[in-house]
Amino acid sequence: MVLEASMIVVDNSESSRNGDYVPSRFEAQEDAVNLIFSAKIQANPESSVGLMSMGGNGPEVLTTLTTDMGKILDGLHRTKIRGSPHFSTGINIAALALKHRQNKSQRQRIIVFTCSTLPEDEKSLVKLAKRMKKNNINIDIVAFGDLSDENVKKLEAFNEAIKGGDGSSLTVIPPSSNLLSDAIVTSPIIGGEAAPGGGAGGSGGAGGEGEQEWQFGVDPSMDPELALALRMSYEEEKARQEREKQAQEGKDGKTELEGIKEEGAEESRPLLDESGEPSGSGSGSKEGDKKDKDDGDKMDTA
Repeated sequence: MVLEASMIVVDNSESSRNGDYVPSRFEAQEDAVNLIFSAKIQANPESSVGLMSMGGNGPEVLTTLTTDMGKILDGLHRTKIRGSPHFSTGINIAALALKHRQNKSQRQRIIVFTCSTLPEDEKSLVKLAKRMKKNNINIDIVAFGDLSDENVKKLEAFNEAIKGGDGSSLTVIPPSSNLLSDAIVTSPIIGGEAAPGGGAGGSGGAGGEGEQEWQFGVDPSMDPELALALRMSYEEEKARQEREKQAQEGKDGKTELEGIKEEGAEESRPLLDESGEPSGSGSGSKEGDKKDKDDGDKMDTA
């Protein structure tokens, strides 16, 4: 399980008011943030997630890296829809927040939601991507809403520039009656790192590989209670089998010892039996003693 520090950047610009995603673009992001947070923490309890917004007058860090879902929800609740997006600035500030993470062994990842027209040109975006790659920061982009050809082309160029062995990804999600989080479940963001084919339109085959990697065949982000119950049942069954194995080994060892006759067993028998007669554990037997007695009587008679 990968240990990561992830900063989620939501698009709270005026474009996020649009209702072409259920129930609206911004509320769809809230649901997706909840899903991503749960998946990251369940994958590794020592991972941490932070939250930012990139709209308004400028990007704002809403929640620093945390494992507390309540803080993430509070940050979403305080977010106001306003202004225009600041894509590049938001990524730079998210990278700075990751740089100051407490656990330096955590790998760095930024997950950016964008539903607005990007003000930056393609050349500046490619330059930004190369700088993030140099700093070993993976970036997953979720593009929805304004899916103009020009916008998609810019994002594809950014993704190609940053994509490396660890698999930064671009997931383009067209408007539909499905929830935004439903499409993210099958994306490389949830389906697993470095899932091949996670480029534009990443809601396709990448999820199948991720599902195969889920323990017990259950996606923890979709049904955490069932995943936990299966894990506990597996561990209990494993412990039960171990106890039975130890008990069987102990039983087999005891049986072997019982079959061996101890030395000096005859010496441990009492000298007299219950009727007070010699038990035969001494120097002679009952028959020998009786014979000696009879011979003595005969001698006396003579």
